[in-house]
Amino acid sequence: MSDQNSKPAISFVVPALNEEKNIEPTVKHILEAGRQSCRDFEIILVNDGSTDRTGAIMDELAARHKTVRVVHNERNSGYGGAFKRGAAVAQKEYVVRVCADDVSPAECLEKTLNEVGKADLVLPYLTNSEVRSLGRRFCSWGFTTLINALFGQRVRYYNHCVVFRRDNLRAINIVTNGFVYQAEAVVKLLKAGCSYVEVAVYDVPRVHGKSTALRPKNVLNSFRAVYGLVWEVRRPGAIPNFSPKPPTSAAIQQEP
Repeated sequence: MSDQNSKPAISFVVPALNEEKNIEPTVKHILEAGRQSCRDFEIILVNDGSTDRTGAIMDELAARHKTVRVVHNERNSGYGGAFKRGAAVAQKEYVVRVCADDVSPAECLEKTLNEVGKADLVLPYLTNSEVRSLGRRFCSWGFTTLINALFGQRVRYYNHCVVFRRDNLRAINIVTNGFVYQAEAVVKLLKAGCSYVEVAVYDVPRVHGKSTALRPKNVLNSFRAVYGLVWEVRRPGAIPNFSPKPPTSAAIQQEP
């Protein structure tokens, strides 16, 4: 996207729970990517009931950068709940969630954004899963394999910085408030006939804090949510009836 007018308008949604040491560098990388690869963008920081200085730092960032807005949840609403809160106030044509743990370099965000417009969904997948623990890699593989098997898909990865068209995202009801929310959204939109393009990216190791993804409670809740999703997609009205916009290039659905 060399022409400025052809670049996308993006709402970055950043859910965060107790990420006081990571939120500022995360925003720094988003600003770098947004200035390089977007014609217009906003950053919506969602403080999901943090008990540290995450919320205060977010407010400071919003005071310094006109593109940054902050939403505060008094109580923790879950990763999916926080994303939905941010997406509900998004104003740009596309919406993408970026993790607040500062593991997505600006270069990889730019690479993802440069695919916007080629299909309804941009689905990044990791090429360096070794930066994660063996347990998390196994769970990620198992989760992706299970979702693909249950819903007849061949997606490489569901849980990175997926780019949605805002109108498509608002055409579905995401019932999951936990980590499975993004897979739910992707599955529903693919079943509605949306196209997708996949893009290879890499993560950098998390410097501060630890991921909560492998906490037993979160793992159990995730698989419960997958079970619920099997029935949810069969619910009348769960899959939207709309005509997705045509992509701007011929390269659409890339298979593994």
